[in-house]
Amino acid sequence: MPALTADGDSRLEADAEAMPARGGDARLSTRGSNQGGLRQYNERVVLQAVRLHGAMPGADLARLTGLTAQTVSLISKRLLDEGYLRKGAPVRGKVGQPSVPLSLNPLGAYAVGIKVGRRQMDTLLVDFTGAVQARWSWNYDFPDPDELLAEIGRRLAGIRRKLGPGARERVCGVGIAAPLALGGWQSLLGVSPALAARWAGLDLREAVAQRCEWPVLAMKDTAAACVAELVAGRGRSLHSFLYVFVDTFIGGGLVIDSHLRTGATGNAGAVGSMPLGPAGTGPQGAAGQLLSVASLNTLQQAWAAAGLAPALGEQSLQAPWRGVTEAWLAQAAPALAHAIQGAACLLDLDGVIIDGVFDRALLAALMRATEAAMRAHSWEGVTRPPLFEGAVGADAGALGGALLPLHANFAPDRELFLKDLTA
Repeated sequence: MPALTADGDSRLEADAEAMPARGGDARLSTRGSNQGGLRQYNERVVLQAVRLHGAMPGADLARLTGLTAQTVSLISKRLLDEGYLRKGAPVRGKVGQPSVPLSLNPLGAYAVGIKVGRRQMDTLLVDFTGAVQARWSWNYDFPDPDELLAEIGRRLAGIRRKLGPGARERVCGVGIAAPLALGGWQSLLGVSPALAARWAGLDLREAVAQRCEWPVLAMKDTAAACVAELVAGRGRSLHSFLYVFVDTFIGGGLVIDSHLRTGATGNAGAVGSMPLGPAGTGPQGAAGQLLSVASLNTLQQAWAAAGLAPALGEQSLQAPWRGVTEAWLAQAAPALAHAIQGAACLLDLDGVIIDGVFDRALLAALMRATEAAMRAHSWEGVTRPPLFEGAVGADAGALGGALLPLHANFAPDRELFLKDLTA
């Protein structure tokens, strides 16, 4: 979705002024008693049902959620009054009164997602449906912490101005998506030890929270991208999958039984660190890692060595970039297939989803090369998982960040990103 134009900004502010006030808090807050807590939970169940299954009348909501028709009617009225739901056109042609479908009101709440990468920072403003209303990007060779935090402050101030006094009260939070070890692998990136050490001592979530009036949540960048695919992409049809995202470094996330699994330290699905062979096969004794051959950093360095400018669009498969790109694919695909087979031996997966920040043509080429490399492996004793192209693309990390506060404040399950109400 394109960013808002100046006219779009004006309409957004005008629409926001017409919304009912929320007293500075766009969240469904706990009401302080057992009865109030149940009421809050049921409201979240209704909202989640509409989010996952689309617009529907109250009778269908009651059947889907298992709540009584009277309870759904009361909840729907509250959510309509508070601006979280809106009514659609009556559906006629059946016996009895026309049914009125209820859908999420895009103006009901907003969230901000910030993806901090090693080469670029992306910021998204999303509405209550998860649709992108505006986006900004900032490129750099490698981020300086002070400069990056200053840019985040400017972006948040710009979002306040864009939304205006009415809608800014409906921002439910900011989600930060960033690598857990942003200063790591400094030799591959050409980053000075001093700059890498400054990142090692920084709590990015806390630093942003000190500059922000809204609640701030944080997650590993590739796990956040996995969240976006789980909620808004192909992940909705897969119960258990490995998610692989190709960025400056390749990384991933893990979904088991329709839940994102982050692990004990938040680093589950770290495919970039998977070894390419046994210990002792690398130049310093340790085996090489997947990220050393299957990352965009490697491809970009190869282009630079050939005297070529970066080309992540369709140019990457055209002359004069094509030969270098195909050489990268010839290394990256077998390494990726090796990692996928290792994951499949440990996890009984419905599939593997691969996405990245690059053009769809290059993604398709990587998919074809990886499929071919997987066919060369022996799969005796283990099921080979099918491969799927990701549906979200370059915005996945920032979108997943924005979904963090939306789901923390409005989803019924305290464990984030429950996909199926009936599971």
